[in-house]
Amino acid sequence: MRIATWNADLSREGPGLLARDIARGDDPQVQAALVVIAAVDADILLLTSVDYDHGLVALQLLQAELTKAGHPYPHLFALRPNTGWQIGLDLDQDGRLGEPEDAIGWGRFAGEAGMALLSRLPIEAAMAQDYSSFLWADLPGHLMPPDTPEATRQALRLSTTGHWQVAVTTPQGPLTLLAFHATPPVFDGAEDFNGRRNHDETRFWQLLLQGALPFSPPVDPFVILGDANLDPEDGDGRTAAIRSLLADPALQDPRPRGTHNRPNEPHQFGDPALDTALYDFGGLRVDYVLPSADLTVTAAGTLWPPPEDPFAATLQRASRHAPVWVDLTLP
Repeated sequence: MRIATWNADLSREGPGLLARDIARGDDPQVQAALVVIAAVDADILLLTSVDYDHGLVALQLLQAELTKAGHPYPHLFALRPNTGWQIGLDLDQDGRLGEPEDAIGWGRFAGEAGMALLSRLPIEAAMAQDYSSFLWADLPGHLMPPDTPEATRQALRLSTTGHWQVAVTTPQGPLTLLAFHATPPVFDGAEDFNGRRNHDETRFWQLLLQGALPFSPPVDPFVILGDANLDPEDGDGRTAAIRSLLADPALQDPRPRGTHNRPNEPHQFGDPALDTALYDFGGLRVDYVLPSADLTVTAAGTLWPPPEDPFAATLQRASRHAPVWVDLTLP
């Protein structure tokens, strides 16, 4: 069984525009994304940065295009993300309400850059747990800035996009997926609001595994997957959270590798073969598939082809991220 995650950059500047671009059938970025999804050939794929709409119209159009291309995903799942969700507070304290910065998670409209599951296996949607309403201030040992206004403390959710627990049905029994997409740890000020929140969004999973939250820990087998926007070695994030998660004995890190052949910048220290996103300032490992310790990993990789491979240009048209995949044998 292949499990994968990919930040597909299937997000647009307004509601309905992604559905429009998919329906037209000639959008270069959408067409490239379809090729990449087919190439990763996952049984279960978590897409991050894909716009959400109430009827899952865009997702169903994407599903139809994949079916037409011979890569059907009969089962879909998506929940409303926190991105673009206004709560009537001036979260950035600039004296203006209703801006993208004032949403629970940054967004120009409700549902911008959400998450979605595509699966060849049935999804147990009715049993899914959505942790996305959990308040940041309720996280044990949270790093919320100490001068955060009380109104914000009482209303601001931890998840900028979402934290989900949802199972798929396999011949061996249920496999639980723990999916998330954290905020980038930048685009703030000296208070490091986003860096602190990003750290805690990743730390949420470890506290859940430890039974330190008001939710039951996941039952084995499970997989944590998504975009943490946090590299254990490089970048501007608070690396302690992802380092601790990667070292948790309940998990294993397959360390999926790619072959983009781009060397580190002078200020970087991590293994560039582990990069999952390429930026102007260098590559970072920010996307993860972390199976529980009881699962058997048979292969893993990041779909970074060498620059001379024609597929490299297709991937570049689709997203600055590459899909991360892990092949598993269930117990």
